[in-house]
Amino acid sequence: MGISRQSALLSKDVVNQMAVIVRTSQIHNPTNIAVATSVEKFVLMVNGLIFEEGPVELELIGEYFYLNGERVKFSMEYLLNFDFLQREFKKRSLGRLKFNCEIKPEDVQAFLASFIACQFSADPFEELSAGLEHIKCMETGGLRRISEEAEHDLRKTVKRTYFNAVSFARGVMNKIKTGERVNIKKAKRIVESMVDTLLDKEEFLLGMTAIKNYDEYTFHHSVNVSILSIALGQKIGLGKKALMELGLVALFHDIGKTEIPPEVLNKPSSFTPEEWEIMKKHSAAGVKAICRMKSFDYSSIRSAIVSYEHHIHDGSTGYPKAMRISELDLFSRIVSVADQYDGMTSSRVYSRTPMSPDKALSIMLGRSGTQLDPLLLKFFVNLVGVYPVGSVVMLDTRELGIVSGVNSANFVRPKVTVITDSMGNKTAPYVADLAEKNASGVYVRSIKRALDPVKFKINIAEYLL
Repeated sequence: MGISRQSALLSKDVVNQMAVIVRTSQIHNPTNIAVATSVEKFVLMVNGLIFEEGPVELELIGEYFYLNGERVKFSMEYLLNFDFLQREFKKRSLGRLKFNCEIKPEDVQAFLASFIACQFSADPFEELSAGLEHIKCMETGGLRRISEEAEHDLRKTVKRTYFNAVSFARGVMNKIKTGERVNIKKAKRIVESMVDTLLDKEEFLLGMTAIKNYDEYTFHHSVNVSILSIALGQKIGLGKKALMELGLVALFHDIGKTEIPPEVLNKPSSFTPEEWEIMKKHSAAGVKAICRMKSFDYSSIRSAIVSYEHHIHDGSTGYPKAMRISELDLFSRIVSVADQYDGMTSSRVYSRTPMSPDKALSIMLGRSGTQLDPLLLKFFVNLVGVYPVGSVVMLDTRELGIVSGVNSANFVRPKVTVITDSMGNKTAPYVADLAEKNASGVYVRSIKRALDPVKFKINIAEYLL
């Protein structure tokens, strides 16, 4: 189907305005001037799209809205409204709303009346559809699930994208160690594939960052930080060009570690004060390594800045010690959040036992305003959820599970891959959506507490891959 570039820019306003009219109609009587004004604005937007594109179809698939088959990308100013509308659609099992021809304000008023009235019905979607039968220009469809076969193909694509990036990171590090020059153009192609994959299949690619490889920590860490940074950048509303640049600088943020002597970098015990001083030199060393790359351009300069700044906290603490910086680069602040999270949740040479994701977030929240940007950290928690992908959890049904997907509409109710039954016996893994309720409106499952995967000898990668 597809939509034009201009319509793609307008699509986020259409979804946002629909959230506004639903929210307003829940507060005020349909005849209220606030509702009427909001409805008229929505009608103008939709009819404008119909005039340009023909029939307009808004669909909710998973965690995202699609307009005529194109995913609707939104900035942070629209986040709350998008999440609100997603929840309201799911409450009614409404997955699709199509406008076949020009609509009138009274058509939208009738839709709102049915939308509000059906929320307490035993079968809200059926009641909603029945209430709209007389409106010929509008039609509805239920929520649809991605088929298992299609999801399998998506996961294969995501895994290929991720491990290609890890392979590239390994090659870059090895080239720099041997004195070869790195072609930054290839790095841009790798990052572009990650950005494209993340924009279309965010949940799957974010899940890959939970895969921690002790033996190849540096390479996986570079890619994980790049993915987490891109995802955070997308969450705050950066465009594709900016996301590609952010992913690139994040991929190279630790490149200076190639200059650290192996006996220090790979030391299996804690660093001495002298060794720690050597480790802290990797930030400045990264600047030199980036300056030696081929095709030096603006992205290279931005990479050098982030390599230097990502361990500087408020401009005067952290390292390397420098003259006070009035404000750190936005990309440096984003990468700092992603770097700390992935570092704490990974197994490293001198820290064999990784920290649980929920504990890492708790520590990071304690650093808000001192080491980490408070607003960016807030959006990061929104991105990964209270129980991030890879968290091992005990459910109130006494089943064990691994968080395999975030529910942005309700952070404490993610998707969980259940791996044991209530008696602790291993079972064939299956995904349970903790947002699911029974006929009485009670949640079928809830998280009781997070667990230490090491204590229970659970190989998270075995299930997420």
